[in-house]
Amino acid sequence: MDITEQINQLEADFVELGSLLEKAERTRVQEVLKQEQKKVEKELAVKRQQKEKQAKRDADPSAASKAAYTVKINNYAWDQSEKFIKIYLTLKDVHKIPSDNVEVNFTERSFSVLVKDLDGKNHQMTILNLLYPVDEKDSYKKIKTDMILVMCKKQTTKKWDCLTTVEKQSKEKDKPNVDENADPSDGLMNMLKKIYTEGDDEMKRTINKAWSESQEKKVRGEGGGEDMMDL
Repeated sequence: MDITEQINQLEADFVELGSLLEKAERTRVQEVLKQEQKKVEKELAVKRQQKEKQAKRDADPSAASKAAYTVKINNYAWDQSEKFIKIYLTLKDVHKIPSDNVEVNFTERSFSVLVKDLDGKNHQMTILNLLYPVDEKDSYKKIKTDMILVMCKKQTTKKWDCLTTVEKQSKEKDKPNVDENADPSDGLMNMLKKIYTEGDDEMKRTINKAWSESQEKKVRGEGGGEDMMDL
């Protein structure tokens, strides 16, 4: 069924709902019919807008090539609830284009977003290697004012520390190696050695002085302080 036929069907539905509404006597029935009439009216407006855009593209073949330019969506924010991972994509006027122009596809460990013909461009984003599996069938999108909300349904209620496995690996790589059996003072010593090695002459003199005073307090005059270079 082409878009013209869809519009004709929706218009017929709208007229028939109006006819039923005039005959309805019970308040509850009237409310149900009014709600349904509003839904049809909204869908009808979207289809008419789609038809108008299609007519413009048909009249100007170059419009298709203009809209074929694709840019990557790099900026996003994410949050989570017990059941969902929520990804927020900010795109100005995205709520003004037909919802069919916003495609979101899910797999167990990824999702992709394609926004077609927004300000003469396509906008695309793909997130791979999600930290944990998601339920692709129960994941979905929401279109809000100037925003797309991607709702990834968690398979478990486990809290996510990162969005992807790559982010987690990067964070773990940046963490200092901690030996649970090591002397706690070793960590301080290693830090002082690093500061001493990388510091300027003034920094080295300051550390040597502090180290010497510390050693003198410990041995009570039995020996001088060690130079940090000997540590």
